Amino acid sequence: MSTYRERVPRGPARATVLRTAGTRARRSHLTAPRVPTVGIDIGGTKVMAGVVDADGAILEQVRTETPDKSKSPKVVEDTITELVLDLSDRHDVHAVGIGAAGWVDADRSNVLFAPHLNWRNEPLRDRLAGRLAVPVMVDNDANAAAWAEWRFGAGRGEDHLVMITLGTGIGGAILEDGQVKRGKYGVAGEFGHMQVVPGGHRCPCGNRGCWEQYSSGNALVREARELAAADSPVAYNIIERVKGNVPEITGPLITELAREGDAMCVELLAEIGQWLGVGIANLAAALDPSCFVIGGGVSAADDLLIGPATDAFRRTLTGRGYRPEARIVKAQLGPEAGMVGAADLARLVARRFRRANRRRVERYERYERTGRR
Repeated sequence: MSTYRERVPRGPARATVLRTAGTRARRSHLTAPRVPTVGIDIGGTKVMAGVVDADGAILEQVRTETPDKSKSPKVVEDTITELVLDLSDRHDVHAVGIGAAGWVDADRSNVLFAPHLNWRNEPLRDRLAGRLAVPVMVDNDANAAAWAEWRFGAGRGEDHLVMITLGTGIGGAILEDGQVKRGKYGVAGEFGHMQVVPGGHRCPCGNRGCWEQYSSGNALVREARELAAADSPVAYNIIERVKGNVPEITGPLITELAREGDAMCVELLAEIGQWLGVGIANLAAALDPSCFVIGGGVSAADDLLIGPATDAFRRTLTGRGYRPEARIVKAQLGPEAGMVGAADLARLVARRFRRANRRRVERYERYERTGRR
């Protein structure tokens, strides 16, 4: 066990810190302590953990597969705990931030629902804090990624930023004046479930025509597989690449073939981009940000996606020609954005923890002095 973990305060003092640290509405990152923290990014297939310094640099990173969703929540908590304790053996960790792919309540303590994990109103923050003996912050993974891009990536200097994460589905986040806007109940930014086609494709959420059914990794792969399964002439190249095994068609393969000039794959990415631009125009009408940051795995297509999205945005934007247009840029931090953002958000709760720890030590020293008289 590391020296740090042995000297961390336990018991009621720590519990009080964790309760109060999670309820304050606003803390400035400019005054957060410049101490190393751990960020955790929990997805459907992997758990990634890293020690991140105050400048957003990753000092060390480890990862493992996400336990099967049929297992109990404790199994996932065990995995997170093992990764954090492993990193703590080599680094003086002051707090832990969790970026979870799911809905997190406004107090950033409970995971209300996670589609890829068996978490239903799970008190993740308190359970992990009790095991790790350092403050724990829990947030939605898109919120964490947006924070990282605002602090260290493509969104630096922006006062009003919206992030769109294109992966299996669509996630999102809103930042205004240095604050993540989580909404009254903590679940703001679920842009992927805006209805864009009434009566359209069925979405796993239960509704039809959700945005992510037309502009996401799942949508991209679905369209390519349908063409391949129908033995369409335009799909011969990708059919040959997977040797006729249609289920092996993936998003990265489509992007790779598009870069090589495959006409079908270029067209599919353009369609995904066009739907992306339509959704962004809707968000601009509602939120009027200065910048849209596009992240997630599908964003690896670069201008094959961003170009059509920008064109569709300009064609669809309400008041076009008579209002300033938001920038649309690709995220810079890649798949580590959620981990870096979660670690940096955790640094805000580390400050209060350190103050409480110092007061505890001072009280103990006063008790020692008075007890010896």
